[in-house]
Amino acid sequence: MAAVKPALAGCLLLLLCVSALDGRPANISAVRREREKVDVRRDENEILPKEHLNGVKMELDGHLNQGFYQEVFLGKEMEEFEEDSEPLKNRRKLIEIFSKVDANLDKKVSASEMQRWIMQKTEEHFQQAIDENKLHFKAVDPDGDGHVSWDEYRVKFLASKGFNEGEVSEKIKNNKELKIDEETQEVLDNLKDRWFQADEPPADQLLDEDEFLAFLHPEHSRGMLKFMVKEIIRDLDQDGDKKLTLPEFISLPVGTVENQEAQNIDDDWVRERKKEFEQVIDANQDGIVTVEELEEYMDPMNEYNALNEAKQMIAVADENQDHYLQLEEILKYSEYFTGSKLMDYARNVHEEF
Repeated sequence: MAAVKPALAGCLLLLLCVSALDGRPANISAVRREREKVDVRRDENEILPKEHLNGVKMELDGHLNQGFYQEVFLGKEMEEFEEDSEPLKNRRKLIEIFSKVDANLDKKVSASEMQRWIMQKTEEHFQQAIDENKLHFKAVDPDGDGHVSWDEYRVKFLASKGFNEGEVSEKIKNNKELKIDEETQEVLDNLKDRWFQADEPPADQLLDEDEFLAFLHPEHSRGMLKFMVKEIIRDLDQDGDKKLTLPEFISLPVGTVENQEAQNIDDDWVRERKKEFEQVIDANQDGIVTVEELEEYMDPMNEYNALNEAKQMIAVADENQDHYLQLEEILKYSEYFTGSKLMDYARNVHEEF
C-alpha cells in the first residue's frame, strides 16, 4: 500500500512500548499525554476528523489502540486517573467503579457484568461524540439550514488552516484556482473521499447533522465503518488481495516513522500484534483476516466482541483463577484498568467497600 494518508494518519498515537511481562502498555499516562498534545493541536482544527476514536480497538492508521481497555473501563472518567493523582483518591474512585460494575452486588465481577459495563462505557463515548458533533456542525453550517456542502466545509477547513475565509469563499464561488500547498491539498483530497462516503445515499453531496457525525466519527455508521476498514487494509495490504496475512499485519505501513526504523521495533510490540491477529481478529483461524473479520473487530458496539474483551480483562487480573474479579485483584492491577498504579492497594479495602 502507498504511504499513509495524512488525513488518516497525521499523528501516530500508538507508543511502541509494551510491558515485557504481560503485553500491557508500559505507560498509559504517556499515551494519554500524547493524545492531549493532539487535542491541543486540534483546538484550531475542530472540524477535522480525529485520528483516534475512543473505544475502537484500532487506530485509523492501522495501529492497535493501546488505551482501549482504559477507555472501555473508565469511559469519560479516564481523566480522573492521572499518573500523579493522589493514590487514596484514585483507590476510592476505583472502588466506586467496581461497585457499579458489580451489578448483583456479590462483591465479584463476572464476564457478563464486565460485558454490560463495556457496552455502557462505549455508549458513553458515542454520546460524547454526538454532543461534540452538534457544536462542530454549527461551526460549518453558519446559515443554519441543516445541511453542509463540500464547498462550505472546504472554506471552513482552509480558514482553520490560516487561509482568509472571505477570499477562499469568493474563489470557490467563482471557480477560481486556490493556491494550496501540496500537503494541505492531499489532506483535502482524502477528506473529500471521506465526505462523499458519508453522504448516504450519495445524491446531493450535502451532509446533514447525522451524516456529518459519520464523517467525523466513522464508528457511528456501518457504511463509514466499512470505508474505514478498507482504508486500513489498503494501508497494510502488500500484495493487493484485499486481505491481511500475519506478516502484513505485523509489518508497519510504508511511510510511517516506525517503518523507517523497522529494525528497532520491540519484540513485545510484535508479540502483541501477533496475538491480536491470531486470537482475536482472525475469527476462523485460517491465517487470513478478511474485510468482514476486520469490520467485526472494529465495530465498537459488537456485543460478542465486548464479551470476549470482558473475559480477557478478567483473565489479566484473575489471580485465583475463578473467572471472576475480586476487588483486591482489580486494585492490584489498577494500572491495566485505569493507567494509574495504586500503591498500598489493599490497605483499608474492606473498610472502604
